[in-house]
This record gives sequence, C-alpha cells and structure tokens, in this order.
Amino acid sequence: MSSPVRWDGRSVVVLGMAKSGIAAAKLLHSLGARVTVNDRKPRSEYLEEAEELERMGIRVILGGHPPNLLEGDVDLLVKNPGIPYRVPPVKEAFRRGIPVVTEVEIAGQMLSSPIAGITGSNGKTTTTSLVGHMLDTGGIKSRVAGNIGRALCELVGEAKPEEWLVVELSSFQLKGTETFRPRVAALLNIVPAHLDYHETMDDYIDAKMRLFQNQTAADVAVLNRDCPAVREAPSRLKSEVWWFSRRSEVSRGAFVKDGWMILRTPEGEEWSLLSVDELPLPGVHNLENALAAATIASACGCPEEGIREGLRTFQGVPHRLEYVGTVDGVRYINDSKATNAQAALRALESFSEPVVWIAGGLDRGDDFAELVPHLARRVKGMIAYGESGPRLLKRAEEAGVPCRQAVSDVDEAVEQARRMAEEGDVVLLSPACASWDLYTSFEERGDIFKRAVHRLVKKA
Repeated sequence: MSSPVRWDGRSVVVLGMAKSGIAAAKLLHSLGARVTVNDRKPRSEYLEEAEELERMGIRVILGGHPPNLLEGDVDLLVKNPGIPYRVPPVKEAFRRGIPVVTEVEIAGQMLSSPIAGITGSNGKTTTTSLVGHMLDTGGIKSRVAGNIGRALCELVGEAKPEEWLVVELSSFQLKGTETFRPRVAALLNIVPAHLDYHETMDDYIDAKMRLFQNQTAADVAVLNRDCPAVREAPSRLKSEVWWFSRRSEVSRGAFVKDGWMILRTPEGEEWSLLSVDELPLPGVHNLENALAAATIASACGCPEEGIREGLRTFQGVPHRLEYVGTVDGVRYINDSKATNAQAALRALESFSEPVVWIAGGLDRGDDFAELVPHLARRVKGMIAYGESGPRLLKRAEEAGVPCRQAVSDVDEAVEQARRMAEEGDVVLLSPACASWDLYTSFEERGDIFKRAVHRLVKKA
C-alpha cells in the first residue's frame, strides 16, 4: 500500500458513507483501485456525497446491503469504525477470507508524517486538542486528526514529513488496524465502555492495545500510572514507557508535586510547568488530561515553554465541560461528549456547587449502579430523557435525590432545569449515554442544549 501501483485494478468495498468512509474511498480510487461504497441508509441522506463519488467514477450502493456485495474478486473491505462486526457484510467478508480494516489502517500505511496516537475510555478529545495546542505554541508543526478533525486518509499526500499528526483514536478504529504504527502512543485510561459493540471487556482492551502492537524500542508509549488496567500494559510493550500520574512521582513523564505539575525528562531534568490551581480547565480528570498531554507533547519534542504556555492558554473543547451561560445566578454547562457513566461521574466531581443533572440517551445495558453514592453527595435534581432515562431516574431515587423529572428530550430538560435550579446551582448536561436514540451525534445534542440555554439568557 505504500505506492499507487499496488492498488491498480484491486477491488475494494467501503462499508459506510460517513466521513472516514468517503475519505478512504476517494483516496483508494485516486490510487487506481476499483471502489464500491455501500451504506444501508437511503440515498436521500447522502445525496450530495453519493453524486460526488459517482462523478469520480466510484460505484455507490445505498439503501441496504445487497447479498452479492462481496461476490467476485473483492480484495479488501474498509469498514466504518462504528459498524459492528456482527453485520452480515462483515461476517461474509471473514467467511470469504477478505481482510477487514478501518480507514486508519489505510492512511497509516501511506503517511510519512510522525503520528502521536491517543486513545482511552475518557479524555481523548481534550487531551488530543491540548497536545495540538502545545505543539503549536512550542513552534512545532502539527495537525489534529482522526476521531476529531479530519480523517487521516484526507491528509495522505497533504501532510508534510516534518509535521506531527496528533490523532484521537477510538477502540472502533483501532480494532480494524494491522500495521498502524504511531511514533508516540498514549493510553489514558480503561473503564468498561462500548460493550454493546465489543461484547467482552477483553475484546475492548485488546482493541485499545492495538495502538502499541507495531511500536519498537525507538517509539514511546505514554501510560496512566494511576489506572490499574493501564499499569499492566508494559509487559505487552516493546516501546519505551513514559508515565503520567497525579498520585505519585514517575521517572519519565508528568506528575504532581507540592501542588505543581512537574515533567521529568529522560535526561532527568525537572520542568515546573504550572501550579495545579492555575490550570484553566476544571476537575481532577482535566488535571489527568493535562498531565497526559504534557507527557505526549514532550515525547514529540515540544520545548518546556511551549508546554507551559499551552497549559496556561488552553480553553477546552466544545461539548466538554463547556460553559454556556448564566441565568438567574445558575451556571449552565454542556458536557454532551460524556457518553458513558465514568465520563459523567468525572463531570459531576468537577463542581462543588449543587448540581441539577440532565442525562440519558441510548440504552447500552448500563445499570449506572456505580453512580449512586456520588449522586447522593452531589446532585440535588435529576432530569432524564431517552431510552436510559427510567434507569437513571431509578438510581437517583435510590440515592435520595429529592427532585426527579422525566422529559422527552434535551429542549424540555432545559425548561425543567430552570424551574428546578436555584441561584448558585449548576445545570449540567452530562448524558452518560450515547446520543443515537434521539440525535445523530453528541455534537447535535450539545448544540440543542446550547441553543435552549441561549434562549433562556435572552429572556432573562
């Protein structure tokens, strides 16, 4: 895959018309492959994209997966990361011995730029964005891509060899990789997540660990010393290990000492980066993200002042503990990116004020039992919607949360939250669930929340 000649005449099926699928289809077509793109959604949902691909000479089949999709001489199936492995075309590909990969695998084999790959159950987006900000501040050319920003395949032929690609990677993307090798690979944490997709925790962990499978002693692995599941990783790695920790000192990497964020280099130097109190992002979890980002940026060659100034000036990312507005003394916070219980818990722990919590969404079978003791301490009101709403309300009742309300959607949740909250409270959208029962993405869900809050601000 390292040269266009290798793709001439080869037959590739791209399963899924999302951003990464379209990027992979265009790239492979430009390299001479015979590409078919298939998606079960109707043509009306992808009309412009389908017409563009067809003008290029790419075959597009929408509205279902035809039984003969993989008949003939198909050489490769490139699967959209979110499509489960249990769907018929993927199962048929395995039966026929057709390799199944994700777009990241295709791009990784063609890019000459060094890659810093970042994965974990929580904190990926913030950490990835912060590393990109640090590198820019430190004068190192970089691009943020992958699960946020642009698909990696879009950067093939565009990214320069001297540019770092800072790439957020999900377990869905990594499960479909074989040769992908980042120069720096970071595992932020591991908690139970996406088990509706992976089915077992072992499969989920194995997907995350694929980030490191092709690293050598010349590469760097950045790991969370405070996460038990991550601490076990070095026995499986060939790369040099750098740690980050907020609980203990580490020999290489970032840690907290006497209220300061410290980075210890491989040469034994200690950089005093920023006092913990100066960190602009709230919450213990963001301290962990900042320590991880500092370690990753250092492994990418970022100078001390670039890391320090990056920490000082970073303002966060949309939908991640994003301040939206204040109405009648109540702060409204958008944390729509929190798509599992652990992420929501981290958000709840970021506030000392009483919280009116808005949550709910796609039912993935989570029982949310681990939230009960935290709800009892932090939440004064619970507003729940979507498939998981009844279960969340049950947990709130068990925790003794005095005010509880079921609503139909996020718009109604904001209306109810205004009635429930008092001056000095925080209204927090941190759903603990994926969005797909009511919304197309966590971004759409968060934007709806923000629009509803902005209407309140105008009325106030």
